[in-house]
Amino acid sequence: MTRRLPSTTALVALEAAARHLSFARAAQELALSEGAISRQIAKLEAAVGVRLFNRIGNRVELSAAGAGYAAHIRTALADIERHTQQLIAQARGATTLEIGVIPTLAGRWLIPLLARFHERHPEIQVNLRERTQPFALEDSGLHAAINYEHPAWQSLRVQRLFEAQLVAVCHPRLADHPPASLPLLHKRESPHSWRRYAALTGLPLGAQVTGPTYDRYSLLIEAAKAGFGMALVPQRYIEEDLATGRLQAPWPVMPELRERYVLVTRPAEAVDPTLALFERWLLEEASLE
Repeated sequence: MTRRLPSTTALVALEAAARHLSFARAAQELALSEGAISRQIAKLEAAVGVRLFNRIGNRVELSAAGAGYAAHIRTALADIERHTQQLIAQARGATTLEIGVIPTLAGRWLIPLLARFHERHPEIQVNLRERTQPFALEDSGLHAAINYEHPAWQSLRVQRLFEAQLVAVCHPRLADHPPASLPLLHKRESPHSWRRYAALTGLPLGAQVTGPTYDRYSLLIEAAKAGFGMALVPQRYIEEDLATGRLQAPWPVMPELRERYVLVTRPAEAVDPTLALFERWLLEEASLE
């Protein structure tokens, strides 16, 4: 049976142009000219008989049909890439896992543990990909994610790893300062954490609930160590800093302030033998925490 499929080149051009909403940026990413991207899109539109982009002056916007089609193509291309990488690894006598993980969690918890996994399964290569927020696992080309518990994962297979207690820490020279006098450092994805902390502890932080904002806990921790103010961070990330005196935790610890970390996989991939080995090992390590 003859398949009526567009060329892979055209589909890759569509995915890049849809993601960037720019033919020029897609061309830069794919090392092509902007004209080449435009021609590929035009050929694709002619083949399917549907306008995928609306041209508005020098800008392009996805049509409703184009947005839906591009999302499906992104998922298909990610699956093709993932299966191809697996096949290449198998041909080398090895297997590969692609894991999306929060950078700070990777650096301060997962990577130090991976040596034990490699000792147990030297034939499995684990590649880590930075993911700071919940994302569409189906479109990512990743086998699994290690991230915060979040409603975005509800259609996927979610296994609890551990809960992390949040503690308020600062440079030692700030530890004795009155709470109302200290700047508060914020994590961008958790803008209300300090308000909740103030409500739970009764500390007078009301006038100080705004302050510098950082994308990652690793940046918050470094800012606190530099003396910029007080940071509310997972205790497991700063155990060594507390032990060595680089940070102090002078304020009350509230058990209600915790973050839950989970392992997320596609439901259909629960039986994948390589991923199952990684899951089993990771859950064992998490249970020791």
